[in-house]
Amino acid sequence: MQRDPRTYRDFEFNLRELAGSMGDFGTLFPLAVGLIAVNRMDPVALFVMLGLTNIVTGLVYRLPMPVEPKKVVSVAAIAQGWSPSLVAASGMGLGITWFLLVLSGLMRKIVAITPIYLIRGIQLALGITLGVQAVQMAAPEPWWGLLAVGAIVLLKDNRYAPASLLIMGFGVLLMALRGDLLPNLTFSVALPRFQMPRPGEVWQAMVLAGFAQIPLTLTNAVLATSTMIRDLFPDKPVGEERLMVNMGRDRHRS
Repeated sequence: MQRDPRTYRDFEFNLRELAGSMGDFGTLFPLAVGLIAVNRMDPVALFVMLGLTNIVTGLVYRLPMPVEPKKVVSVAAIAQGWSPSLVAASGMGLGITWFLLVLSGLMRKIVAITPIYLIRGIQLALGITLGVQAVQMAAPEPWWGLLAVGAIVLLKDNRYAPASLLIMGFGVLLMALRGDLLPNLTFSVALPRFQMPRPGEVWQAMVLAGFAQIPLTLTNAVLATSTMIRDLFPDKPVGEERLMVNMGRDRHRS
């Protein structure tokens, strides 16, 4: 399905846009919580940088561009108990890698030899994977999962009550009714504390998980994203090399 450019502006904010902003909650938020709880990353620094990156990508691309975690690195970091500086080192190493791929011309060659059916297969596999994860998470109380699916089907085209907003709001309300919200809710003000990687940690992080992250990023965050943008926003195509250069700058994509 292609959008009609006459009915959309570069910057538009409504309930459906707000609902769309929650698209990464299923993958980004759990990994972020894991990095905070297990790896002791500073939550203020992490969420401030994620927020700034979302704002910058919106201003640069003028599109609803996703900002996702580096899934392979994040899972490895949580499972192996990395230090915050080692997590930061993985971002630095991958950022350097993206620049090298573009400057060397290798990215252009990768795009040229990658068939479109491979990209479509990746998109299908990711959708199936997320669906399986959703079923597993809903298994203890399946009626809530069925209720969420029903809301999605009934409200998929509703501009005034988007399904994701309704489901998120209901989830918060359910926590409050069960008494799980207020005891764990605190407010405070703090400045972000950024962790600089130590010498040698960049290579260590790349060996542990960074090199394994590269194929996923190339296929999912670059090739598949660029193809999706051309499908949904044909008047605003974004090339693979541009995506790669920007990932080298912000180092926050999957």
